[in-house]
Amino acid sequence: MKKIYSVIAGLLLTVSIWSQAPKKMSYQAVVRNGSNALVSSTVVGMQISILQGSVSGTAVYVETHTPTTNANGLASLEIGAGVAVTGTMAGIDWANGPYFIKTETDPAGGTAYSISGTTELVSVPYALHSNCVPVSVSGTGDTLTIGCHSVIIPGISAANTPGGGGGGFPAGTVNCASGPTAIVDVTNPSTGKTWMDRNLGAAQVATSSTDANSYGDLYQWGRRADGHQCRTSATTTTLSSTDQPVHGDFILANSGNYDWRSPQNDNLWQGINGVNNPCPSGYRLPTNAELDAERLSWSQNNSAGAFASPLKLPMAGYRYNSDGSLFNVGTYGYYWSSTVNGTYAYNLYFFSSFADMFDFNRAYGLTVRCLKD
Repeated sequence: MKKIYSVIAGLLLTVSIWSQAPKKMSYQAVVRNGSNALVSSTVVGMQISILQGSVSGTAVYVETHTPTTNANGLASLEIGAGVAVTGTMAGIDWANGPYFIKTETDPAGGTAYSISGTTELVSVPYALHSNCVPVSVSGTGDTLTIGCHSVIIPGISAANTPGGGGGGFPAGTVNCASGPTAIVDVTNPSTGKTWMDRNLGAAQVATSSTDANSYGDLYQWGRRADGHQCRTSATTTTLSSTDQPVHGDFILANSGNYDWRSPQNDNLWQGINGVNNPCPSGYRLPTNAELDAERLSWSQNNSAGAFASPLKLPMAGYRYNSDGSLFNVGTYGYYWSSTVNGTYAYNLYFFSSFADMFDFNRAYGLTVRCLKD
């Protein structure tokens, strides 16, 4: 039997305003085997534990599930709706965190769990301890109060919700392993332009050109942040006929226009009101000219100049259109612009000895750095 070696998991919370806060959380995990192949259309056994205090903390609630993975290896379940082993969801004191979710998986559908992973809840899912009292979101200090219930959503503050007053990401944004991107400005005095200080999806500002934590996600040109931009997202060979695919797979394109969408649409990333603009409110993809102006302001026309600039651009590599594999990570940087060129789109690229603007086919996965409008 092949050993399961990775479970990529993400919490998806659906907020409903009831007389009482819901006691369930939607959970999804992609399961792969030892050959990195998806475990598809298979019943798997899963045990979910809510740990208090730390990754090795006390399990205050434990339940089991036997979901069936779909064709993309995705297992979906509701935490709080499984077979309870220890404790109850209602009995969790969410005010006394932090809390962590531990998942254990048996690919054979039983309880011989061969892999486990633990993820911190950035903030508690629902402020069950609150009744008309504003509650701060961990790490932001912001509060979202709806009626008499303060609802806290992991990684999302009041400013990050639709209609929250700006600064938030578009509805439907799917975050990858590093979670929501911090929104911090940096201005290049040479160009006068203000940007986010890190790549979209990056955990931090680059500390070097090869700082992996600063690389961020890799977007196909014109797509929203639907999950395809995650470096380990599943792939599909089925092109999309709509601007917003109903899945988060990286779409492979090996012929024709080499685009994830057929027919092509040139008007997806233009301006802050672009159909699929993945940037937070008030930010957008830069144009070809705006990116080139940044390059021309560098002290050196290469990767050293890119990192020495106020934007501290790292060499995040790219994702290949034909098979979804990663290339040139740590040796080249590629940054999308919003500008199209025929069937292609322009990007800024650089490496150790050169930098310039170039056009790539739109099915490539490249880095995004957002510009303040």
